Amino acid sequence: MNSPAVASGYSKQLKKILRHWQLYLLILPPVVYVIMFRYVPILGSQIAFRDYKLNMGLFGSKWVGFKHFADFLTGNQFGILMKNTLALSLYNIGASFLPPIILALALNYAFNRHFGKAVQMVTYMPYFISTVLVVSIITRLLSLTGPVNNLIAKIGGEKVLFIGKPEYFRTIYVFSGIWQSTGYNAVVYLAALAAVSPELHEAAIVDGANMWQRVFHVDIPGILPTAIILLIMACGRVLTIGYEKVLLLQNLENMSTSDIISTYVYRIGLSEGMQYSFSTAVGLFQSVVSLMLLTCVNWLSRRVSETSLW
Repeated sequence: MNSPAVASGYSKQLKKILRHWQLYLLILPPVVYVIMFRYVPILGSQIAFRDYKLNMGLFGSKWVGFKHFADFLTGNQFGILMKNTLALSLYNIGASFLPPIILALALNYAFNRHFGKAVQMVTYMPYFISTVLVVSIITRLLSLTGPVNNLIAKIGGEKVLFIGKPEYFRTIYVFSGIWQSTGYNAVVYLAALAAVSPELHEAAIVDGANMWQRVFHVDIPGILPTAIILLIMACGRVLTIGYEKVLLLQNLENMSTSDIISTYVYRIGLSEGMQYSFSTAVGLFQSVVSLMLLTCVNWLSRRVSETSLW
């Protein structure tokens, strides 16, 4: 390769950077943030391959390879944790996929715009309620002295401690999450609906299409790529359910269905066992499997619908 030509190419690139230095300065903070808080901590992942001791430090601890991964995969808890995590995550994906789409379509066709804005605000507000407060509300509503059990008692039924029943845990978790996040998720679909060409609706009206026909033949095809992308991203988080809400709803009575990988990592890594290496290995296992799932679902989506993340 010609060295003067290479030098000339670098010189041109440098001139472009200097010409638009304000734009490069603008993206510098997020780039630094990603490097410092996303890439640098990856070095700490080697704890999963060491018998980490606080007094010996990261590099002084003994290297044990895949020992912690093998212990987790062959342990008694592995099957239960995988079953609970997958069941809760798939239930959540399946139940929460359609409500934001339905809400966005309803708001898009609201005849009274002021009413539509009011509904959007009311459904959007729960997203800003903290997880602790949401769990507190759920606990009060479903307690033995709460309004739900009082209603059951008034109609002649027997009071039920819903929070303590393992069979109710997933439903409580999923539908409280739908209530909290549907309004927020609908905003994405409202933005996608705003991008649908008005000419398509005008042509459909000229052809005699009613509102439902326009929804199914114009709006849904228009937001389908967005829905597929969000579904792909949700599938990539199948094993990485956040532990906060699950942990707050968890108790000894519902542990058989509420104990998932995230709460297990928290419990053995910070709360009880202080097994830093083992908990890091479990967390790394989660991340690797999630990446594999995301790649597979993305490939399948690209083959079937030609819509994908990459």
